Amino acid sequence: MISAGMRIAQGSATVAIVTTGGILAPSLASGYSQPQLALIVVAISSGSIIASHVKDGGFWIISRYFNMSMKDTLKTWTVLETVLSIVGFGMAALLYTFVR
Repeated sequence: MISAGMRIAQGSATVAIVTTGGILAPSLASGYSQPQLALIVVAISSGSIIASHVKDGGFWIISRYFNMSMKDTLKTWTVLETVLSIVGFGMAALLYTFVR
């Protein structure tokens, strides 16, 4: 949720991942197995790709590469990235319940 909020607020997936990692690192330092940590990383990464919009460089690359208007890019690319984000987070959360 932290990385999703960061992504929406400032637009960069990279900054969202790094900032969220920095915020959570002290609390994740011990008590988690390697598979649990891997799934936490997947959840953070999934949150960081939600709602790609005009502040995102990838948004403009897709827009220009496929010769799409801003409106069309918002209707396709932004929706696709949001679905990928939600599914990725959901799968990480689901798998986390089975991993020790």
